[in-house]
Amino acid sequence: MKQEIIIAGFGGQGVLSMGKILAYSALFEGKEVTWMPAYGPEQRGGTANVTVIVSDERISSPILSEFDVAVILNQPSLDKFESSIKPGGTLIYDPNGISEPPKRKDITIYHIDAIGAATELDNIKAFNMIVLGGLLKVCPVVSDENVQKALRKTLPQRHHNLIPLNEEALRRGKEIVELD
Repeated sequence: MKQEIIIAGFGGQGVLSMGKILAYSALFEGKEVTWMPAYGPEQRGGTANVTVIVSDERISSPILSEFDVAVILNQPSLDKFESSIKPGGTLIYDPNGISEPPKRKDITIYHIDAIGAATELDNIKAFNMIVLGGLLKVCPVVSDENVQKALRKTLPQRHHNLIPLNEEALRRGKEIVELD
């Protein structure tokens, strides 16, 4: 098993955190992992993306030009990465950040209203965990148990009180992700 995943959106949406949690979860499962972030100097408000490769075998290079799965959270990222999804691959997007929906017919497309769900949870910062939950429903590359371990590893100790909210957000994401 090998999954080549890109998560892309605006800085401040938790894109890099999602990738880091996914990577740590895979490490806890004994899988080979790469985590390669990319962002502009503006960070918040500029575009950011992270490439995560999860594999049962050694990974030869972290540099990718095509992806099995793309999680897209804004229009500039959709414009840039939609064509980089392998035929037969998967695209997951939040329609709130998209003005022109995906056009490809040779991939499976899902949408997730993570902004709406985060508003319902009364915590917009849960947005990225809702999206991650949707990704893990569609592409279960790691177990929920190891995602919980990764949350404890990646969140600073002072924010561990937010772990139950993050776990609820992950569950909510799995419930609301829908096939286009």
